[in-house]
Amino acid sequence: MSVITNVEDLRQVARRRLPRALFDYCERGSYNELTLAANRADLDAIRLRQRVLIDVSQISVATTMLGEELSLPVAIAPTGMAGLFARDGEVQGARAAQAAGTRLCLSTMSICTIEDVRDATAQPFWYQLYMFRDRGFCKAMIERAKAANCSALFVTVDLPMRGQRHMDLKNGLTVPPRLTMRNALDLAIRPRWIMDVMRSKRRSFGNVDLYLASQGKRQGAVPSGGWANNNYDRTLNWRDIDWVRSVWPGKIVLKGILDVEDAKLAASAGVDGIVVSNHGGRQLDGARSSIASLPAIAGAVGDRLEVLFDGGVRSGQDVLKALAHGARGCLIGRAFLYGLAAGGEAGVKRALDLIRAELEVTMALTGTRDVTSVSPDVIAR
Repeated sequence: MSVITNVEDLRQVARRRLPRALFDYCERGSYNELTLAANRADLDAIRLRQRVLIDVSQISVATTMLGEELSLPVAIAPTGMAGLFARDGEVQGARAAQAAGTRLCLSTMSICTIEDVRDATAQPFWYQLYMFRDRGFCKAMIERAKAANCSALFVTVDLPMRGQRHMDLKNGLTVPPRLTMRNALDLAIRPRWIMDVMRSKRRSFGNVDLYLASQGKRQGAVPSGGWANNNYDRTLNWRDIDWVRSVWPGKIVLKGILDVEDAKLAASAGVDGIVVSNHGGRQLDGARSSIASLPAIAGAVGDRLEVLFDGGVRSGQDVLKALAHGARGCLIGRAFLYGLAAGGEAGVKRALDLIRAELEVTMALTGTRDVTSVSPDVIAR
């Protein structure tokens, strides 16, 4: 980890270590990947305002997100199948987040279960819920999240059905998986990854498996993945958010808001926060980038709920740009998976430490002393 200087270095290590199908699952987006590209291009296009002769001997990047004190304004986004990027991946990620003084948000489609992460950590974590058609599953997951003392529930609202990701189809990453000569060969030349993942406690979708077992149904990666794919709910609407509120007593965050009108409806629904996100460019291709959507949304509802951001964050500079555009904090998804694949818990911790260090340097060079007071003034107009 000492020779890793930025998240791109972690990405290159991850590319070498992971099977191609799994790396592409992390890396690629839907259809022509216009929105995926825009997430990065629009962040890169933002220029910062250099300031001088300001005392920046004392810099603070500590903040609060959803009322919780964090050591930096960055948390780990919910990412499906993280437990296949490294042994017990979600557990390693949660431990790294805990060591860095921040939070991990566990995906519904995680490999490790809610209980696995709870038993391996000493601090609260967040849980992300897909609202499947089987509301019995949703209620069971909420009850398990409550029992694990999860401190916030993130409800993903931008996936009534899956966007088509061409590379997943080409790579055979389907349900059921399609084995080809190419992906079989690709697995064979990565014995290190195979040996690491084979030592995992689980290699299927743990949360779904436990629910299917309680229903007397088959478990395993193929039946669990198939069950999930068949249960995305196209009827999902605002009344379902009221139902979530009736069974979940804690903070609720809606993940996948990209439109000002939807943000206003979320505020009227009484949720505690939203994540301005286009699902990493993996759903509606041709949608605006997250950063392009952020200012208007933050301006419309930032005084009524907490606005979080995800979409292409790779550095501390990206974090500062998002804060200057109205976000309270950021979530990292791909950067987390790169670190996890590159070095497990140490790799994730390295990713967070790199982002923290870059944020501190960028704050100093823009004359910013406290991350909680970042304003649009740090952007060059």
